[in-house]
Amino acid sequence: MAKFNNGLSRRGLLKASAVAGVGLAAPTVFTSKAYAYTNEPKGGSVTLGFNVPQSGPYADEGADELRAYELAVEHLNGGGDGGMLNTFSSKALKGSGILGKKVEYVTGDTQTKSDAARASAKSMIEKDGAIMITGGSSSGVAVAVQGLCQEAGVIFMAGLTHSNDTTGKDKKANGFRHFFNSYMSGAALAPVLGKAYGTDRKAYHLTADYNWGYTTEEAVRSSTEAMGWETVGAVKTPLAQTDFSSYITPVLQSDADVLVLNHYGGNMVNSLTNAVQFGLRERVANGKNFEIVVPLYSRLMAKGAGANVKGIFGSTNWHWSLTDEGSKAFVKSFGTKYGFPPSQAAHTCYVQALLYADAVERAGSFNPCAVVEALEGFEFDGMGNGPTLYRADDHQCFKDVLVVKGKENPTSEFDLLEIVEVTPVAQVTYAPDHPQVAGGSLGTCNPGS
Repeated sequence: MAKFNNGLSRRGLLKASAVAGVGLAAPTVFTSKAYAYTNEPKGGSVTLGFNVPQSGPYADEGADELRAYELAVEHLNGGGDGGMLNTFSSKALKGSGILGKKVEYVTGDTQTKSDAARASAKSMIEKDGAIMITGGSSSGVAVAVQGLCQEAGVIFMAGLTHSNDTTGKDKKANGFRHFFNSYMSGAALAPVLGKAYGTDRKAYHLTADYNWGYTTEEAVRSSTEAMGWETVGAVKTPLAQTDFSSYITPVLQSDADVLVLNHYGGNMVNSLTNAVQFGLRERVANGKNFEIVVPLYSRLMAKGAGANVKGIFGSTNWHWSLTDEGSKAFVKSFGTKYGFPPSQAAHTCYVQALLYADAVERAGSFNPCAVVEALEGFEFDGMGNGPTLYRADDHQCFKDVLVVKGKENPTSEFDLLEIVEVTPVAQVTYAPDHPQVAGGSLGTCNPGS
């Protein structure tokens, strides 16, 4: 059970506060609302806020996230085939809403901009009565919205956010992340890269200029340098950049024989396309074939980059080709509804919606502090990637990580990546005070009003 500094459990503190409030004859606003919290559902429905990039460089990811959220709501309300409700190890969800309340939702556009994301989340909380916010495809957005939710007293179930910072130095008690992070990508990728390309390599990094890019570069650099690689260059690129030609020329002029693209979404599609156009895939440097690495992959990115991804290694949080029962159930539901397989962004967001609903059911309350207590240290299965833990120390999920590469002979427009290794969770698990994630304080839950 999660503890406050004084040793009381969160639920215990809520009860103690209520008693203390009555005993001290506090103003009515406090005694009559001793158990009140932000946007406590009063009627027969509960509202969730889906805050996704509907415009900007990560819009493709956002569109798939929204599809997944709509599917999750359908399943929570008893529609469709139930999807992962049937495979989830927790059996608290019955397809009857959440605590008997029908699930409704509102949406916002993050624009892949932190200020816009905070504004849309704030509107959903204050104007629409959203009790939980989820979504996003940028770590900068995730950190900003997580901070807002902590202040407002609502739960934030992070969508696609890969930076170490989200559950590292910027972690918050009201925030939870199911997606893996930069450290895990580096830990999973390095052994595969060493085996495929050798341990005597010179790497050049192009890095998106925001916190996800920084922590991903750090993770890949540290893991590859530890096995013998040398980093010969590292350049930051603007998130809004669409043409990376000017950044590729210096790579050609260096003595690098590996290019690491710490880019995601449309940025990665464009930078990889430019790299191929400049002949990097046919280049020989230091007597070795020049190689390109994409630390964080998605099927949507692979589709956008087309044949350019063939043979290129990367990591991913989940892939639709997994054969566990949970993954198969989700792929079937999503494919039936939309006509194509889901992306890792869709999987993460669907799972986060179900995990929140399940935590409320198990806690018997929508109170954020009760939800936090239900999620901290929660172990589950049946949602893809095998057994999973929501660690209490930092609200980071730990599960197996996939290393993939672009398929040489894809059979369809969706069959673009192949899983080359399922990295066991033990290999990607780290201590809460690891240098790459250290700093910040989880703090305590905030139930709001």
